[in-house]
Amino acid sequence: MSGSDQHRELFIRGTDAPASRMLITGGVLAVIGLALFVMQVMGDDPGRGWRIFHVNFLFFTGIAVGANVFAAIQKVVKSKWSGAIIRFAEATVFFLPISLVCYFIIFLGRNELFPWIEHPTPARGQWLTVSWVFWRDLFALLSVFGASIALIWHDLKPDVADLAEHVSGWKQNLYKKIAGSYTGSAEDVEKNDRRIYRLAPLMLMLYGYMFSLIGFDLIMSLAPYWISNLFGAFFFIGAFLTGMTMLGLMMVYWRKKMSLEAIIGVKQFHDLGKLVFGFSIFWAYLMFSQLLVIWFGNLPEETSFIFWRLSGDWRPVTITVGLMVFLVPFWGLIWVKSKTTVMTFTTFLTISIVGIWLERYVLIQPSLVDEPAFGLPEIGITAGFLGLFLLAYGMFATALPMISPRLTAKSLEGAHH
Repeated sequence: MSGSDQHRELFIRGTDAPASRMLITGGVLAVIGLALFVMQVMGDDPGRGWRIFHVNFLFFTGIAVGANVFAAIQKVVKSKWSGAIIRFAEATVFFLPISLVCYFIIFLGRNELFPWIEHPTPARGQWLTVSWVFWRDLFALLSVFGASIALIWHDLKPDVADLAEHVSGWKQNLYKKIAGSYTGSAEDVEKNDRRIYRLAPLMLMLYGYMFSLIGFDLIMSLAPYWISNLFGAFFFIGAFLTGMTMLGLMMVYWRKKMSLEAIIGVKQFHDLGKLVFGFSIFWAYLMFSQLLVIWFGNLPEETSFIFWRLSGDWRPVTITVGLMVFLVPFWGLIWVKSKTTVMTFTTFLTISIVGIWLERYVLIQPSLVDEPAFGLPEIGITAGFLGLFLLAYGMFATALPMISPRLTAKSLEGAHH
């Protein structure tokens, strides 16, 4: 079999990704997490359930959108190296409808989450009112989610049009629906590419603005008198970092699961490792930039947010965040060998993504409670969100091609040059 035939076989295999284990695991975890969440919010301490639900909503939404942002950036810069792995990032788009449902659920527990409801803050005027916060954040999520879905829809179109003949039944109908009138002609290619290159920068602009707004409203408002102009950027950069770490972990998983060593090699590991390394430093830069200004400003309404998290029972948790998100990945991924070796690559990415979860926890919980709690509610509800994420990801892998023939071909072409 020639090299081109082997690659063609890999592309066809991508239409039938073995996702059953992911679906089963996701379904089981989702059911367990849902049961524990309902038990918690119906019990003696409903606030604990709502708080950890809020943490995980922001964390997993950040992963899903952050991975889609990675895909959009690849379109803007017209990169080739990521062609073989880009679908692993785009697959998170199936979590976005679940995230939207979770957003509505958040507001069912609004009295347990938002202190400005019971204690209005006159300094914020009408900015912090339930209806105003709900509708503007809903608009923010819908605009980012809509741009993500539209971008990935058009990026899938040439692939499903090319692979439709290799599938049957409901999957073939789905492929043909996405492909629409796309025939692969030069005119169709140009038209579709033009849409992609318009949607990608639009999504990036919406992401930066709208996720800053989400960070302000759903995290910073929990401490209504605290202000940081950099917080929006800090929030969405953290989400982007989790999107890349998730992509790296999925790349390792699917590379082995689908025997993709021929198209995913050292280059992808090295380049993605460098991005995670770089944005870990950028995350630390943004954190320090906020800390420096607040520290020297020495205004009680600003310093209280920082001092509270650096004292008492919160101090070791906050220090752990700095170690897991910055210090360990920095010294771990600074070496080429650690980025290109599967075991070390996976280890440091896992540490980083868990660290960002803990960072979201530290941003939210101290504004609402006096001491950290890590028990069955936190573990179970987090596992439930992980289950929903895996379920959504597995559904994408079952329904749509996990390898892009045209983008992978460009990636291989770039590797030979």
